[in-house]
Amino acid sequence: MHVRGRRLLVCNCEKTMPLDSEELSRAISAAGGEGELNVHSQLCRAQLDNFERALATGEPLLIACTQEAPLFAELAEEENSEADLRFANIRENGGWSEAAKQAAPKMAALLAAATEEARPTPLISLKSEGVCLVYGKDERALEVAHQLKTRLDVTVLLQSGADIIPPRVMDVPVFQGRIVAATGHLGAFGITVNDYAAAFPSSRQELQFDLPRNGAFSECDIILDLTGDAPLFPAGERRDGYLRPDPNDPIAIQRAALAATDLVGEFEKPIYIRYDEEICAHGRSRKTGCRACLDHCPVSAISSLGEIVEFDPHICGGCGLCAALCPTGAIEYQLPAGATLLNQTRTLLETYQKAGGERPLLVIHDERHGSEMISMIARFGRGLPARALPLLVNEVTELGFDFYFDALAWGAAQIAILVGPEKREEVQGLATTLGLIESVMDGLGYGGGRVHLLDQQDPDAVEQALWTLPAEPGAAAGSFLPMGGKRARTFLALQHLHEKAPHPIDILPLPQGAPFGAVEVDTSGCTMCQACVTACPAGALIDDPERPWLGFVEENCVQCGLCKTTCPEKVISLEPRINFTDQARSPRELNRANPFNCIRCGNPFGVGPSIERIVNRLAGAHSMFQDNRQVERIMMCDDCRVVVEFEGSTAAITYGQRPQMRTTEDDLRERELERARQRLAEAGTEE
Repeated sequence: MHVRGRRLLVCNCEKTMPLDSEELSRAISAAGGEGELNVHSQLCRAQLDNFERALATGEPLLIACTQEAPLFAELAEEENSEADLRFANIRENGGWSEAAKQAAPKMAALLAAATEEARPTPLISLKSEGVCLVYGKDERALEVAHQLKTRLDVTVLLQSGADIIPPRVMDVPVFQGRIVAATGHLGAFGITVNDYAAAFPSSRQELQFDLPRNGAFSECDIILDLTGDAPLFPAGERRDGYLRPDPNDPIAIQRAALAATDLVGEFEKPIYIRYDEEICAHGRSRKTGCRACLDHCPVSAISSLGEIVEFDPHICGGCGLCAALCPTGAIEYQLPAGATLLNQTRTLLETYQKAGGERPLLVIHDERHGSEMISMIARFGRGLPARALPLLVNEVTELGFDFYFDALAWGAAQIAILVGPEKREEVQGLATTLGLIESVMDGLGYGGGRVHLLDQQDPDAVEQALWTLPAEPGAAAGSFLPMGGKRARTFLALQHLHEKAPHPIDILPLPQGAPFGAVEVDTSGCTMCQACVTACPAGALIDDPERPWLGFVEENCVQCGLCKTTCPEKVISLEPRINFTDQARSPRELNRANPFNCIRCGNPFGVGPSIERIVNRLAGAHSMFQDNRQVERIMMCDDCRVVVEFEGSTAAITYGQRPQMRTTEDDLRERELERARQRLAEAGTEE
């Protein structure tokens, strides 16, 4: 059988999955599959020759097994096969479940989603020479250093007050000190140390150290932190090259030491973030607008450059919070790049519903926590419900409002997010986003409770939650493609949700902080200076070069507040909301004014309210504008102002004879003449 151009190989894993070949074939065919389905029982063992024959055809293959993916890939390499292999997990995700016999639509969806092409992620290089700092408080630091000395260039730094018997052979350098500042990443760490001192080689009963000094600086490639104190870096577990095991857990220490030995050489790290500064709403003209990425980056990999921000890809841990919270789409997550994940989600939901599935529950999970949780549920519990569609992502925190609206518009009835213990604090940063999703769905009549955070650590509790989530119907599935940027994709979904809503509403109020809304201007105080137009990063505020006019395109507004902050008259206010009418996509007038005509020549040269405001403020109140003639010049165009200035000038411009140029010789000549006169005068006095 073929699925979207790939030859499909399915195995029931020694009949541990009750696969009904006819039912599965029907579900796959309903979703676009072609041909006859052959279900294997031992594809990775007794029936391995079937895989080899399929490999020999050179066709792209889709193998419904992820456990034995390394074996299949190794065989393909041995055969020098150029066949493109893809793998899909239908066992833990569907076949090992009480609802396995009803899971054919889900399996068809998982297989179809696995065929989506993934755009490659750009990479950056990190280089480590193996210079390792072991930072500790007691003998454990020395013990680990002795283990690593043959593999790494090790130095030990002990905090002051450590009572340690000197080693018989000082085969690793030992120093005392406390790290007060640390920067960098794998291959390029920099540390600042106070109370820094070298150990005396003559230490007898306990280590003695030289006179300490502060502000010592050193560099290293790897830091193994055994102090048990607060981490040297924010979200230290995400800092490449920084290892911080529990000093009271010997197994954790050994794992960290083993990991340190592997951190030598040149490594490639994904560049998780693509940044488009042209549509960034961080700042304009020294005014600050959006700070979502700066305020929520757990590793402090983002810094402000005034109007834009800067990312350090060496430090970035790839959590994706910045991309999820960015209101404009200036920050895009790149693992995988482009719209790959959205295409997979659309295919997953669309195929499931075409194959006869109803009320899909999209289960978002990562590899470290989520996949393990699903595996435990499948092996020791009831497994996943038939309507639960697992979607593997790199980080559960990478998804923004565009993804959730798109998924709901493609027919997802509910969305469950499996959150690991290390993600709890980061997920809190998405509270505004998830609140926005609930507000919109509830406001349109779909009801709340569409997005669920499952942060339980007990697989039984997660299983119970998944099986008991309400199977309420979602929106009628849309078929739109995830085209355009973040906001374009979002409005495609919102328009579909509005069209199919049980209780559509044209203008839906939103809570403060929402990235959608309107701008209102108090026209009585607006001078049409157009500073707000210059400040707007999203093109929501517009002007007309032919006339004093201020317009607004609501769909473009991200509610960053730069217009409000920049406005010198403070007449701008923000209103968070979603306008579903056509007016949101068209310019509407906020203010207009008549041009001011020059009082001398009659030609228009400025905005009426602005000129009038300037006259009212300066006339009689400024030393340069005390009489009517001076005030009238404000109400003249540039040309007339110059003419009047010269007409009223009392200083005649004359062109006399050019003064004769003087040189140094003229000065010397005059000096000699003066000396000669003095000599003559002195001679006459003597006679």
